[in-house]
Parts: sequence; structure tokens; C-alpha cells
Amino acid sequence: MTHFLSTVFLTTTILMSASSAFADGSGKSPAQEVAVPVSDTQIEQALEKLDGLASETLERSGIPGIAVAVTWKGKTVFAKGYGVRKMGDPAPIDADTVFQIASVSKSLAATVVAGKVGEGRVRWQDPVTQYLPDFRLEDPAVTKMVTIGDLFSHRSGLPDHGGDVLEDLGYERSYIIDRLRFLPLGVFRLDYKYTNFGLTAAAEAVAKVSGTDWATLSEETLYQPLGMSRTSSRFDDYIARDNRAFPHVRDNGANEALYQRMPDAQSPAGGVSSSVNDLAKWMALVLQDGEYNGAPVIDRNALLQATTGQVISRHSHAMDARPSLYGFGFNVGVDPTGHVTVGHSGAFSLGAGTSFMMVPSLDLGIVILTNAEPIGVPESLSRSFMDVVELGAPTRDWLTAYGQLFAPMFEPVGQTAGETMPAAPKPARPLDVYAGDYANEYFGVVSVQETNDGLTLSAGPANVTYKLTHWDGDGFVFAFRNESAPSGSRSLVRFSFKDAVHPGSVWIEAFDENGLGALEKQ
Repeated sequence: MTHFLSTVFLTTTILMSASSAFADGSGKSPAQEVAVPVSDTQIEQALEKLDGLASETLERSGIPGIAVAVTWKGKTVFAKGYGVRKMGDPAPIDADTVFQIASVSKSLAATVVAGKVGEGRVRWQDPVTQYLPDFRLEDPAVTKMVTIGDLFSHRSGLPDHGGDVLEDLGYERSYIIDRLRFLPLGVFRLDYKYTNFGLTAAAEAVAKVSGTDWATLSEETLYQPLGMSRTSSRFDDYIARDNRAFPHVRDNGANEALYQRMPDAQSPAGGVSSSVNDLAKWMALVLQDGEYNGAPVIDRNALLQATTGQVISRHSHAMDARPSLYGFGFNVGVDPTGHVTVGHSGAFSLGAGTSFMMVPSLDLGIVILTNAEPIGVPESLSRSFMDVVELGAPTRDWLTAYGQLFAPMFEPVGQTAGETMPAAPKPARPLDVYAGDYANEYFGVVSVQETNDGLTLSAGPANVTYKLTHWDGDGFVFAFRNESAPSGSRSLVRFSFKDAVHPGSVWIEAFDENGLGALEKQ
């Protein structure tokens, strides 16, 4: 029995120690070994091919522009722009051109929070209500337990993209965070659901305890110490840049600068603007365990928690498939060669596609920014580059592969999208009967008005107005396009009546993603 227990103890000790380096100096732990080692010469050869890969990707994709930077061993070793800032304007993109980086902002935000964790101001494990006492979720028990780390790893139970529709209507950050309490929750700490405003709420908590606003905190903690002079968490700074990229969407087969996304409400989650030259400095900081040019900036252990897996973001579809992990604001994975990768993508359907990928064991990172709707360009270019680094050549046509993955983002939403109008609809009531204000606690007041051209529906502080077209009986539709809905989307609007002339409520399909689309007549 003694021998058996000793054997169990010894085996358990070996397994537990496998996550750290061996004390006898024999090298890295088994968890850090890779199947395919990479030499400096391979990286140098890949860098020589990167210009051609980027040019080919720009030509094949047809997007207006790309900017690329690579950091290696703490230094920027490649930085270049391709294409133009705006279609129809010859002004070129270079390594200092400022782009909206969309959800890559989350990784920068996590770095900022890690800075405050390292100073001892907060912990990833601190409950959000410790700093935002009015913060509420649907379940009071979850409200008490949910931490900064829970919200930064999308494991709070909040639904996918909860609150985004409110942002589309012009609501500000404080209003949206307050309304998160009405959203239905999934399973706390088991359901991974990507939620911009959950992460934003956690960032607000850190800003509050730090005694400043989020944009200023980001500047003081990260941007200024690294000399990231072309990076900001304020939309106004992006708009004021002379050398900035305009967002583009495809319209009738051509890329056009039709929309301008204003993401201040979710600034920590998607509101940063930056250049690849600046982001290369930030990647160097992360890869150097929080140091930049040999000087400590962000605490290593606080940053390690952010850049290592905290939740399974995508479960394996087969026994031989690798799962995907999410840290605090970072995606974490293992590529086919056995190298751990840390990265994130960013996407605005109204005109931005961004991505970075780092391989910590190689001290190597690549960041790619584009000024076009997300069709997989930055992801395909970064993966192609890493294939060349690790294996000598791309392993597949990544642009086509990623294009197929991104295609569903552009499928119109709404149950009547793409359908023809009913041939013999039931008649509507007199239009003035439908007019009036309708409201609920989540969306506030929505106004239905009769105009010379028929009915309109207006919602939110931005007074977003849709023209209603009769569909059938008390049902109407409106066409819409915004960050949450691609071109061709169409929403049903159905009125319910107390009696022949008094409507009791209206249901708006576009507002009903989380079952909150019914509003009562006021």
C-alpha cells in the first residue's frame, strides 16, 4: 500500500510540474514543447516574402487598403501600407495611417486593466459591483459574483452581443450598461457569449476606481508610455487625423465609403483607432512580458492572466480537434505545429476588418488593418505569413477559406428578407390609428407617426427613422442596414389591438433578438 501511494504521489507531482520549467535545467516543460521548431533563418525568409503576400492579398480581395506590421524580438522588423485610404482618392496608406481597429480594442483594453492589476488597484477576480455598486444583471446572485475577469472573458452569461442594438439607436454607454439587467442570462461561467458591453462595463469599473475616464486611463497606462502617439480611445481623435483610413462596404459589387461607425459607447471593446506602427510597439510589449525597450510597463503576472486561456470559447467538434480558448480580451489557441498563438480579430460590418496574431515562443507577432468590411483579409494574410514562418509556404488558400467563414455575416436578417410582398394582403386600419408612442424599459420610447408618405417609426436618441411599408393586416415592414444588420435586411412590425381602434402594443422584429421587442402603447 505504501509503495502504491508513493507511486501515485510521484506521478501526480510530475503531472502538476509539467506546466513549469524543469528544475534540473533540462529545458522547457512538455507543455511548452512544439512539434515543429522554427529557426531565425525561417523567420527572416518569411519576412522577405511578406511584401509579396500582402500585395497579392490586396489585389485578390479588391479591398481599398491594407497596413501590415511585424514585431520580432521586441523590435518592429516590417511596417508597410498598401492601397488607398479612400476609394477615388489617391492618398496612399502607410504604416502611420490610422484605422478603426474594432474588437482588437479588447486586447488593448485588457492590457490597460492588467496595468492597474499590477499596481494593486484592482484584481481580475474583483466583483464588478465593488466599483460599480449600481451594476445589475438579470439574476441577483450572478450580479454579486460576476467579476472583471468574467466580463473580459465573456463568461458572465450575458447573451451574444447583448446591448449592441441599443448602440445602433444612439444610446450612450451608461444607458446601455444599465439596461444589461433586462437581458436573459445563460449559464454563468460556462456559457461563452461574446458581449461588447459586458466587457465595457468591466472597463468602466476599472476607470472608476482609477479616478478617471476610460480613454484617459488608456492613454496614461499604455499609449503614452509606449509612445503610441497615433492611438486613441476617442472617436473625435480618429476623425481629426489627417492620415486616416475611411471605412468601406461593398455596394453593387464595388467598395465605397458610405458609412462611418462611431463606437464611443463601446470604446473599451471596439472604439480604439491606431496605426500598425503603434500596434507593433504594443505587440512587442506583450511578447516581452510587459516590458518595452527593456523597461517594465505592465506587470508580467497580471498580463499573463489576460493572455492565457480562461474559458473554452469553441468546443472541439471531434476528439482530434483542438478547442479554442479565450483569456481576458485575448483569443488563445494552438496551431497545427504545436505553437501557442495569442490574437484577436476586429470587425465592423460597416467597414473595418482587423487582426493580430502572436506566437510567444517565437517572440513574433503580426498585425494587419484594413479599411473594408470583414471578409477575412487580415486573418488570411496573417495565417499565410505564419505558415511560411513555420512550414515554408501557405498550407491552403486562406483567403478563400476565411471568406467562406465570414460570408454568413452578410446574410440579410429578418423573416421577410428577400421575400416578395403578399399578393393579396389583408387591409390595414386607418393609418392614424397606429400612430403614437410605444415603450418598454429596455428600448425606451419608440414613436410611430403618420406622414404624407405613410407611417414612420423612430427610435433612440439618434432618432433613427424607418419608413413602414404595409405587409399584411396590422403588419408592416421596414428595410434597414446598420452594424447589426447587413444590406437587404428587413424587419416586421406587428401591432396588437385592445379593440377596433386602440392599439395595445407593437412588436418590432429587429428589436426582438433577446425577447425584448414588444413595446406598450403609452
